[in-house]
Amino acid sequence: MLTTRFGIEVELTGMTRKQAAKTAAAFLGGRVESSGDYYDTQKVIAPDGRIWKFMSDGSIRTQKKENGRIVATGREYSVELVSPILTYREDIETLQELIRRLRKAGGFANTSCGIHIHIDGADHTPRSIRNFINIIASKNDLFYKALQIEPDRMRFCKKMDAALVEKMNRRKPKTMAAIESIWYEGYSESRSTHYHNSRYHFLNLHSFFNGNGTIELRGFNSELHAGKIRSYIVLALALNHQALTQKCASSKKPQVENEKFAMRTYLNRIGLIGDEFKNCREHLCKHLDGNAAWRFRAA
Repeated sequence: MLTTRFGIEVELTGMTRKQAAKTAAAFLGGRVESSGDYYDTQKVIAPDGRIWKFMSDGSIRTQKKENGRIVATGREYSVELVSPILTYREDIETLQELIRRLRKAGGFANTSCGIHIHIDGADHTPRSIRNFINIIASKNDLFYKALQIEPDRMRFCKKMDAALVEKMNRRKPKTMAAIESIWYEGYSESRSTHYHNSRYHFLNLHSFFNGNGTIELRGFNSELHAGKIRSYIVLALALNHQALTQKCASSKKPQVENEKFAMRTYLNRIGLIGDEFKNCREHLCKHLDGNAAWRFRAA
């Protein structure tokens, strides 16, 4: 479950891109190079050769702290951290410590900021992609409440399109080409458009079909809280593993009497069991109603 490669994008403000890159370079022991491109990308080349990027993103509402107050500021305070390819066991502690350093240096997230997790799609098949779509569709409501997705960001991470889900399950496509055709059905723009409108969903397959071969999960508010970011990554990897290994998945939304118990049971079922994932379970159940220890009463 935790062996799949991934990348993460973390949006923040409160500091400039150059300040963020300088902070990262000091921690990683790397050097900073400015790309001079449209996004004013500041690259941090680490000693292992991997590149961490700090880019501009037009959706970020730029702010900074001034005399104890948060005030509006210029576009140089729009910061999107784009990680290199990472693996959980080898890199999670480095990523978490980098997040802590950025927060300590003045970075923070506001309601315009999001986190996007890209998962290596190399092992996926038509069956597993359909599974992924159905898993997200069935858990849409529970995930959105658990993750407290900000209203400001809903247009960038919409719930799974019910029409898309219905077409996938009715037609039962057997090839990637057939799934791709259904994914783009109804859109007038070219599939090769980078900012294609199909991408703005919790589950984004545009990056899989016309990007870098990754499956993107976009349903996370940005945080500079290392523990919460870890819990989001663990959830993304667990969902991916479920899609890959489960024979089939239903899009039907379950009846939920007790949200916390439903989420706790689901997280256990997909492998987030034991002390290693305790904080993950707590973060994902915190905003749900009910009692995680609830049991059915005897008739």
